[in-house]
Amino acid sequence: MAVGNRIIDLLVVGGGTAGIVGAKTAAGFGARILLVEQARTGGDCLWTGCVPSKTLLSAADHAITARALTGQRPEFAAVRKRIFAAINTIEPVDSPAALEAAGVEVIGGTLTFRSPGVAEVEGRTIRFRQALIATGGAPVSSGVPGLDPGVTVTSDTIWELEALPGRLAIVGGGPIACELGQAFARLGSEVTMIVRSRILPKEDPDAADLVRESLASDGVRILENSTVENAVTTDAGSRLRLRDGAAVDTDTVLLATGRTPRTAGLGLERIGVSLDKDGQVITDTRMMTSNPLIWAAGDVTANPRFTHLAGVHASVAASNAVLGLNRKISATVPRVTFTSPEVAAVGLTTADGGRHQARTVRHHHVDRAVTEDSTDGFTRLIVDRRGKILGGTIVGPRAGESLAELTLAIQKGMTTSDIAGTTHPYPTFSDGVWNAAVADVGERLASPLIRRAMAALVWFRRRWLDRSVPHRRDR
Repeated sequence: MAVGNRIIDLLVVGGGTAGIVGAKTAAGFGARILLVEQARTGGDCLWTGCVPSKTLLSAADHAITARALTGQRPEFAAVRKRIFAAINTIEPVDSPAALEAAGVEVIGGTLTFRSPGVAEVEGRTIRFRQALIATGGAPVSSGVPGLDPGVTVTSDTIWELEALPGRLAIVGGGPIACELGQAFARLGSEVTMIVRSRILPKEDPDAADLVRESLASDGVRILENSTVENAVTTDAGSRLRLRDGAAVDTDTVLLATGRTPRTAGLGLERIGVSLDKDGQVITDTRMMTSNPLIWAAGDVTANPRFTHLAGVHASVAASNAVLGLNRKISATVPRVTFTSPEVAAVGLTTADGGRHQARTVRHHHVDRAVTEDSTDGFTRLIVDRRGKILGGTIVGPRAGESLAELTLAIQKGMTTSDIAGTTHPYPTFSDGVWNAAVADVGERLASPLIRRAMAALVWFRRRWLDRSVPHRRDR
């Protein structure tokens, strides 16, 4: 038994993406693994994040087609049924049974570290050699004075709504706010977004502009550079008072202003694990904490909060912990906002004040976009003066899929010549990446020095052919 006299090689705290990947990775190496999960395995991605939100977006997209054909909106109950069906289909992969089959022992309960190498779960003592902290994060659920908790939801609790909100106010302008705002608007809610600065502040402004236009076309009202001062309850619902004196009346308020790490109550101070000012576990590039026997991955750390990153980082942490390796995480982190159009980005997204070059292909030059009547997007590569790819942004349908090539190119230090010299399938949306690479290569070939060099090669080749095949001069 893990709880008792046996010492666990790697104690994994948390059963979300980071915990599951870390535990399976370590178990695959033959280590003795125990995973402790307080609630249910699968984490935010399965239950309240990626799976339900992308299902909702798909249902909302279908709603537009259905409304165009029949003039009717789908029943919200049917949308919820589809969301739960998607969750139930994927859940077995992340279940305790699947983990046990992979060699991971799983127990439920709340864990507290008591001392180095010793933890407690519901009164039971666990002894371990190393630990991986993967407790994730939770959405911020407060911050608006006077706001009635009864009308407030977060990205975790919005899935509990049994009826479509007539009026939905969203506080925030990041990816979650934009995705859910567009989805609920398409399903029939009257959506107002209240954004402190601008929507998608981390993305290329041109990309944000296209998303803003799309949201507006779906009926979303966007109040940028706005702040909620307080809220009051009215006979008709809630009223959010803004700093500029304006007011937003609503039935439901979605708070989408960020996430906080789940570190409270773990007893990390007893095992020498340091936190930053926001309560996030501090890790180095090996995912090691301030205690060399304690590792961390996922939303509990200060790294970007993406499911794919949590899994990769947990794999690095588990490998280093169990095998004694010195693997380091990559600085190349792709991200996708699944609005319509999608916004996908990796690495640098601007030319950095002229230090680098930006090569942009508008999608009216991408044949697949033309055939799909989706030409509003663009593909933009950021390259250095030698053609090395440093980053890029893609806006359009399935932009996330097209981004994979750019991510690999940056990871491997590839150039636009490498992309341009690779045969790509046609016609696809990823032609935008290839066309941008070709444009960059063409621009370099147009430089005076290169043109003179090519002219010289053409001249020498012509002379050689004339001398080697004399009869060609008579034709």
